[in-house]
Amino acid sequence: MTTSDAVALLIDSAMPTFDAVIAEHTVVAADPATTFAAARNLDLLTVHSPLLDLSMWLRSLPARLSGHAAPPLPRLVIDPEMGLPGWTFLGEQPNREVTFGAVGRFWQPNIEWRDVSAADFGNFDEPGWGKIAANFSVLPYGTSATLLTYECRTVTTDPDSRRRFLRYWRLIRPFVGHILRATLAQIAANAEADSAPGTPPPGRRRGRVFSSR
Repeated sequence: MTTSDAVALLIDSAMPTFDAVIAEHTVVAADPATTFAAARNLDLLTVHSPLLDLSMWLRSLPARLSGHAAPPLPRLVIDPEMGLPGWTFLGEQPNREVTFGAVGRFWQPNIEWRDVSAADFGNFDEPGWGKIAANFSVLPYGTSATLLTYECRTVTTDPDSRRRFLRYWRLIRPFVGHILRATLAQIAANAEADSAPGTPPPGRRRGRVFSSR
């Protein structure tokens, strides 16, 4: 792929500058279209690991103790009707990228979410808030595999919120990385099962490539 062939990412339009970013990558033994479909159709509530389950339980503990815990969702898929407070579908490039985001005060013990439309997300700058932009993206890897990326960016809207968020980020960054890796592992497993139903994928190559800061 040459520079002229490169396709701009939607996440770059949604959040071109940010206070923090983390990205995880894995090689999937399935073609890009199959891998993208697995990412696009993933029920995020099916992603589990002991550390992930514990971290999610601890994160929701203040809301449960205060009696403000939201009822559990039956399913959570990245689409225009996400049904999750504060979160919005930001767009899709078929077989290339799906992008979603949120506005909230997520550094607080009880997270406060703010509903902002996709059209207003990029320019939203009301002081006191933070914005998250995330995406799944795929690229061909060799002749029959796919490089799958899960990226998450965060920006705040004023200096005080930035200080609060960055203190929080130093604490929770390892858990965010674990969540991203667990999610990629589930997408890869689903894509490889769809690519070769009933048989283990040949030449298993999936694995962590690198993490961004």
